[in-house]
Amino acid sequence: MMKRFILSLLVCAVPLALSAKIVSKAVPYEHDGVKLEGYLAYDDAKTGAGLQPGVLVIHEWWGRNDFADHQARRLAELGYVALALDMYGAGVATTDAKEAGTLAGQFYGKPLMAQRAQAGLDQLLATGLVDPKRVAAIGFCFGGSTAMALAYSGAPLAGVVSFHGGPIPASAEAAARNQAMFLICHGAADPLVPKEALDRFLLSLEEGGIDYLFIAYQGAKHAFTNPEADRYAALNQINGIAYNAAAARRSWQHMQDFFNELFH
Repeated sequence: MMKRFILSLLVCAVPLALSAKIVSKAVPYEHDGVKLEGYLAYDDAKTGAGLQPGVLVIHEWWGRNDFADHQARRLAELGYVALALDMYGAGVATTDAKEAGTLAGQFYGKPLMAQRAQAGLDQLLATGLVDPKRVAAIGFCFGGSTAMALAYSGAPLAGVVSFHGGPIPASAEAAARNQAMFLICHGAADPLVPKEALDRFLLSLEEGGIDYLFIAYQGAKHAFTNPEADRYAALNQINGIAYNAAAARRSWQHMQDFFNELFH
């Protein structure tokens, strides 16, 4: 009798499991005359139950590529509506560090950084699938910096997660505008972020009263979440960037814990 009961439960559960489906699609949009293309991913079983938390994914300085899109799909599998935005232009991505530096350089220290990211956030909210009170942005390297800039602009973000992002100190005005909690996932062995810059950044968060978590991963260098980091380092003869599987796994889990606090 017990075996038949357990079997019937399993049979009943199968249709529920099969009903979940990750939907993904390109999202063309435009900002300041530049044609852009994002990548949207969500679980249609979750969205069918009402508005869900949304996560904006901001790419590394290489541009919106398979890595960024993969993070959006991973978030969709966790039940979030995720949009990998496009900062550079539809189809614009590179593996050349010099070109990547030129592409990213047009944003650092300029209002355009937050404005272009806001265009992506607007697309995420325009899906009609997202609870506007439960939205976060995550970013990788250049994307981590961009997520901070977006938060400092006063964008309606509940949280920001920076994975090995370049730190941007918060001015008093930026801290006053900010609405987000911060999770900073940093490589403890990252030679591309000087200790003085990191200390200045963390002090600015303290002085600005920004609620933040800072986690440093032992032995992790810059770009530690990207499995392609070692290849990029070899292609461009860059020291200081490397994939670190343990740090990648732990930081993703820390992000999930952070989102659980924010959204549930």
